[in-house]
Amino acid sequence: MISIYTQPQRGQAWLQRYQECLPIFACILGFTNTGLIPGISAAGATPEDRKYTALADAEFLINGPKPEPKYPLPPLSVGVSPVYISRAVIKAFNIPIYLFNAGLLAPPSVPFIDLEGTAANCLTSGHALPLVTVDHLYQQGLHWGEKLAAKATGSYLLISECVVGGTTTALALLTGLGFKAMGKVNSSHPQCNHAQKWSVVATGLAKAGFLPVCGPVDPFALVAAVGDPMQIVAAGMAIAASRTVGVMLAGGTQMLAVYALMRSIIDRSREAANLKQVVVGTTRWVAEDKSADTIGLAQMLQDVPLLATQLSFADSCYPQLRVYEQGFVKEGVGAGGSAIAAHLYQGCTQEQLLLTIEALIAQSLVR
Repeated sequence: MISIYTQPQRGQAWLQRYQECLPIFACILGFTNTGLIPGISAAGATPEDRKYTALADAEFLINGPKPEPKYPLPPLSVGVSPVYISRAVIKAFNIPIYLFNAGLLAPPSVPFIDLEGTAANCLTSGHALPLVTVDHLYQQGLHWGEKLAAKATGSYLLISECVVGGTTTALALLTGLGFKAMGKVNSSHPQCNHAQKWSVVATGLAKAGFLPVCGPVDPFALVAAVGDPMQIVAAGMAIAASRTVGVMLAGGTQMLAVYALMRSIIDRSREAANLKQVVVGTTRWVAEDKSADTIGLAQMLQDVPLLATQLSFADSCYPQLRVYEQGFVKEGVGAGGSAIAAHLYQGCTQEQLLLTIEALIAQSLVR
């Protein structure tokens, strides 16, 4: 139920080490005005819907289906939010969860830890975040990575995200760090909108003076120019936690960008970390996305194991889930990482996991 696509020896060693371990689930919420560009993301049918996607996912992640949520899950063009996968696993296995607000338009309606960040400007501005905010969020990430690692002794920290437009800021970050990532990142669309993403990214990088790419860059300045608030928190959290426990960066190309950011920070600042403790965990819908090249991107980073759950919705009785098999939605809110955790912890099978997710769907959706 878990496939290893890159660095198989390191990936297998990581899986063996953390088999039967219950992780701690950290979800970092952030917002970038990049997500409001028409057509840039399918994580909400309209730009107005996308303002509330992270707030709605956070509420559902903690509460599950409720009669009158403050932030209802926004309608998608097709399918349902991947938060159904994460919520089903967290509920079934009673996984401890910590919710972080790295920078949103409004506070979540459920208990959260406020990192005192800000939502990011559109990356086309070349000034997404103040540098002082980036530095502050990085220190918050280090602090909470160390704190959560102390609670996860002998196990691992699963770091997830919810940022609409985050694959576009991921492309900006990877490009600025010197990786030829154009045409490789994923999206929530069935066919990735590579041309639109690149146009947005090239505008922001050029305006900030990072295009053309010329040698090593200051990773903090790069995040300030074209990043989002989740990225720097996740990098700091993973760096600190990796010193003592395992880390799964739960996501697709957004978390590959976080891994690249971690390496850049470590190279520049000599921050202590143990990258052998870190893997990226996602869904096979991302890993095998024919309209992107997630595996090629992971290989480009050279030393990161890319893992993916082999969860399939092909036989689901719900069309809202079956469309995942057509390339819609794919990943988010730690969905792939959650499924990997379920397989690792109690050997959860395809059938068991699908039934668990469908039971949650049944509580809140009409077939």
